[in-house]
Amino acid sequence: MVRNMKKIGSVLLLSFLSFYFLIASTNVNEGNDTENSKSSINWMTFEEAMEKNKTEPRKIFIDVYTDWCGWCKVMDKKTFSNPVIAEYMNDKYYAVKLDAEQKEDIEFNGTTFKFVAQGKRGYHELAAALLNGKLSYPTVVFMDEQNRILQPIPGFQKADQFDRIMKFFGEDSYKDQSWKDFQESYTSPF
Repeated sequence: MVRNMKKIGSVLLLSFLSFYFLIASTNVNEGNDTENSKSSINWMTFEEAMEKNKTEPRKIFIDVYTDWCGWCKVMDKKTFSNPVIAEYMNDKYYAVKLDAEQKEDIEFNGTTFKFVAQGKRGYHELAAALLNGKLSYPTVVFMDEQNRILQPIPGFQKADQFDRIMKFFGEDSYKDQSWKDFQESYTSPF
C-alpha cells in the first residue's frame, strides 16, 4: 500500500511539473509578437491570399507540401524560419501553405478544384494545376499580382539559394533579366 502511494505521489508530482513548465514556456513566448513577426512568415490560406490580393495586389508565394514530406519539414525549419527570408517574404508576397493532399475544395478563377482519391492517398487538383501535373514535394510556386503562375520550383532550397530565387521574382528582375545574369549581379545577404 505504501509503495502504491509513493507511485501515485510521483506521478502527480511529474504531472504538476510538466504542466508548470508548459505554462511557463507559453508565457515566455507571449509578448514577442514584433520579434516573431520578423522571424516567421505570415502564412495564409490560398483563399485568404486571393481575397487580399484583390484590394492590395502583391505577388503570391505558394509552398506546396504534404504532411509526410520530410524535406518539406526541413525547408520549414531551415529556410522559411530564417529572419531574412521571413521579413522579405512578409514585405513582398502573400505567402500560402497549400497541402497537396487537402480534402477541402478551393475556388480559383471560376473553377472548383477538388481532392482526387488515388490509392491510399490522393492529390488536390489545384496542387496538380500549379505544379503542371508534376507532383513533387516540396515545390514552391511564384505567381504575379494578376495570379498568373511565374514559375514552380521543385526541391529543397537552402536559405541562401531561396533568397536569390524569391528576390529574382520579388524585385521583378525576371521581366528584363535572365536568371544567369541576375545570379552574376546578385549580392547575397548570406
